[in-house]
Amino acid sequence: MGSQTVYKLEKASNYQAINKASWNNRVNAHLNSDFYDLDGFLNGKSSLNQIETDLLGDIKEKSILHLQCHFGQDTISLCRLGAQATGVDLSDKAIEAAKRIAADTNSKATFICCDIYDLPKYLNHQFDIVFTSYGTIGWLPDLNKWATIIARFLKPGGKLVFVEFHPVVWMFDDNFEKVAYNYFNSGAIVETEQGTYADKNAEIEQEYVMWNHSLSEVISGLILAGLEIKSFEEFDYSPYNCFNHTVEIAPGKFRIKHLENKIPLVYSLVATKKSTTK
Repeated sequence: MGSQTVYKLEKASNYQAINKASWNNRVNAHLNSDFYDLDGFLNGKSSLNQIETDLLGDIKEKSILHLQCHFGQDTISLCRLGAQATGVDLSDKAIEAAKRIAADTNSKATFICCDIYDLPKYLNHQFDIVFTSYGTIGWLPDLNKWATIIARFLKPGGKLVFVEFHPVVWMFDDNFEKVAYNYFNSGAIVETEQGTYADKNAEIEQEYVMWNHSLSEVISGLILAGLEIKSFEEFDYSPYNCFNHTVEIAPGKFRIKHLENKIPLVYSLVATKKSTTK
C-alpha cells in the first residue's frame, strides 16, 4: 500500500507531462476515426451538439475562449457560426492538427498550446464567452484554480457555457457493471489504457492521470470565483457513443443499454461573471 501511494503521488506531481504524452499519442488515431469524422467536418459538418448550441445561442461576432479544445473541431465550428474563437490545449500535436484543419477550412480560429492553468502567461484579454465541453475537467486536479482561470478571461457580464459527462458515469467500471470509483475527489487516478474512446481497437497504449470531480466541487468552485450560476441541467443520454454497451435511443442520443434511463450521463451549466464588483 505504501509504495502504491508513493507511486500515485509521484505520478500526480508529473501529471501534465504524462497527460500531454497521452493526448499526443491519441491524435493520429482520433484524426482517422469515424468518431471525429474529419472528412465530414472538412466538408462543412459541425462538431457541436444541440445541448451546447442551445446554451450558446446567437454567437455572431462574439469572442469565445474554448478551453481544452483537442484538435479544434468545436473551435472551428464556433467560428462557422460567426464567432471569433480561440482554442487552448495541452497537446502540441493536437494544436498542430488544429492549425492545419483551420487552414484547410479557411477558418480564422486561433490556437494556443499550453496547460490552461498557465494561460495567463500566453493570453491577456477577456472574452464574451468561455466554452468547455465533454471530458475536460477530469484532467485537472484543482477546480478552484480552473474556475479562477475562467473568471479571469471572462468580460464583466460574460458567460461560461460548460457541458460535461456526469460524475456518476465515472463511478462505474468500464462495463457499467459495478461501482468501482469514488464519486468524490479522493485523489489522482493513474491508469493505462489500450486503444482510445474514439477507436477502441486502435493499436495504441497510453498512461494517464485523472481526477473525479463531484457536482458540488464544480459549482462551489465557480461560486468562489465570483460567478453566478444561471442554469443547470442533467441529461439521461450522451450525444457521443463513447462508452461500452450503449444503445442509440434516438439519432445522436446514446444510453447504457442495461441501465436504460436510470442514470444521468451528461450535465450542462451556464454561469455569468458579474458586470460590477462590490
